[in-house]
Amino acid sequence: MNKTRKKLRWKDLSLAVKVLIQVIIVAVILFGTNTLLYWQMNRTMQTLDAVYASNVDITELAQSLEKVQIGMYDYLTVKSSDTLEDYYRYEENYRKLLEKLNEQVMENPVKLLERNIRNMSETYLAYTAETVQAKRGRNVEKYKDSYGEALQVYHYLNTYIGELNGQQFLNNSSSYQALQSAIWYLEIVSSVLLIMVMGICMLMLYLMVKSVSAPLTRLAATVKLVGQANFNVKMPSTDAGDEVGVLTRTFNSMVSSLEEYVNLTKENMVKEQKMMERELLMTNHLKEAQLKYLQSQINPHFLFNSLNAGAQLAMMEDAEKTSIFVEKMADFFRYNVKKGSEDATLREEVEAVENYIYILNVRFSGEIHYTTDVDESVLDCRIPSMILQPIVENAVNHGIRNIDWEGRIHLCIRRKEEYIQISVKDNGKGISRERIRQILDGEITSEEEAGDSTGVGMNNVISRLELYYGEKGLLSVQSQGENLGTEVIIQIPDSTRC
Repeated sequence: MNKTRKKLRWKDLSLAVKVLIQVIIVAVILFGTNTLLYWQMNRTMQTLDAVYASNVDITELAQSLEKVQIGMYDYLTVKSSDTLEDYYRYEENYRKLLEKLNEQVMENPVKLLERNIRNMSETYLAYTAETVQAKRGRNVEKYKDSYGEALQVYHYLNTYIGELNGQQFLNNSSSYQALQSAIWYLEIVSSVLLIMVMGICMLMLYLMVKSVSAPLTRLAATVKLVGQANFNVKMPSTDAGDEVGVLTRTFNSMVSSLEEYVNLTKENMVKEQKMMERELLMTNHLKEAQLKYLQSQINPHFLFNSLNAGAQLAMMEDAEKTSIFVEKMADFFRYNVKKGSEDATLREEVEAVENYIYILNVRFSGEIHYTTDVDESVLDCRIPSMILQPIVENAVNHGIRNIDWEGRIHLCIRRKEEYIQISVKDNGKGISRERIRQILDGEITSEEEAGDSTGVGMNNVISRLELYYGEKGLLSVQSQGENLGTEVIIQIPDSTRC
């Protein structure tokens, strides 16, 4: 069965492969250029090193000749096997160095001088050999004559070698200057070539990256227009198989259905808004009906007057505790009704809490131990009314009521750097993290807070704090766990009403 093979196109490659190929191309070009320049520079340096190699060889030849002379002299004066071995070793090394010299007849003065030195060296070595042999045979006259001849040829050789070294140095100096100029020009050409190649590579890399990023730039601009609720724009259609092509086709498909989705969402939001308005209206009507019902049951002024009359009657009958209790009750209810829709000072809030605790202790035989630590300098600051008493009430009802140990509530008010901190802490049952989250998120219903209560719950306190100060997060709840107590902390901004 024949299989159709799709031709691989550049635009079908993934972005990662495209970028990788482009970087590899630029890297190969730079590496090839640097390799070529390094090879040329290394070749020139090798030529430069070879210029003075001949002077080094001649110097080594002169040093080797001197060693042969010294070795022969040492043998003549000492006549030991060690000095004889040294002589033969020096002679062998000198002959190896002579093999580097020219032995052909040439018109070049330097080559001709090398040939003369080589021939003269053969004569010298012959005299030294005769001298050593005569010394070994104890032929005194013979080795004296041979030594004299060898010494004379040795001086001639030193003269010729010095002359050869000088001529070689002159020739090498001119060659060195020519090579130095060539190296200078090579450095300039290499630098210019390297800059040009780097410029070309950067241009290639820029064009390559632009070819990859251009579709993304166009896509970003189109997305921005769509974000501005312009649903009539689309990306040009493409059949590319890379990520940009897939993203473009997906984006066009998304834009096609986005307007319809937005319209549908708007319709649902309008419907939901109307339902919320109806629900809110029903809730308000219910609250209003409840309030009117309560007002119809109790006339606040009649209640206050009756409580005051009861207090006077108790005082006339010398029932001091009953009189104080009734007065506290009257003050507490008067404050609740008077301050229900107003703000109050911290001093008034603290007094309301003290009245509330006094009433509870009369009811429950003093089982609530209440302490305070209040900074007097902040008591004239104004806060929303009925803030502290609901928190203390919550500590009583849900914290220390029905516990097996002595219940304690501590109120602490302190001025911090930029705010006033109010803390209501109890040693009661504690509270779970989930319950804390429900309180702070407003998930506690009025039914859960109803019962033996004044009707002002934590949700109400949190909402009025946020409305009053225009900030969120002013109230926090902390508890270490079961039977470890609870602490409610309020941070009042210390800048506007103090």
